[in-house]
Amino acid sequence: MTTPRWIIVDFDCIPAVPCPCGTSRRALMEAAEFPGTIHRTEIGPQAKAHFHRRLTETYYILRCDEEGALELDGQRVPVRPGMCVVIPPGVIHRALSSMTILNIVFPKFDPADEVLIEAEPESRDGLTEAGG
Repeated sequence: MTTPRWIIVDFDCIPAVPCPCGTSRRALMEAAEFPGTIHRTEIGPQAKAHFHRRLTETYYILRCDEEGALELDGQRVPVRPGMCVVIPPGVIHRALSSMTILNIVFPKFDPADEVLIEAEPESRDGLTEAGG
């Protein structure tokens, strides 16, 4: 029998892991055929501001509160389902409301690349490794 040349992901079968935003189901971590990862992330009001040193994240908003918004480098940006936001390395970001997103990450996600902001987002003092 031949191995299929395609990959099917069922996010409901992927274990959820904690992250600075809430919980994430990370797909394609081991798939050599795909140069990134895709995460379905449930974000709650406790989302922590963070940035990535080398990863680019693309948030596709699946669901969010009526007042859905992200904070990007200290600026409030309203979002709604169906919108997509590209977050390059170094952009301090967090969700300001509950939402569910698909997060397309290039290159492959690495928890060591995530840096939590412990102080005000305008200041890069008090940085800590997120590891999540």
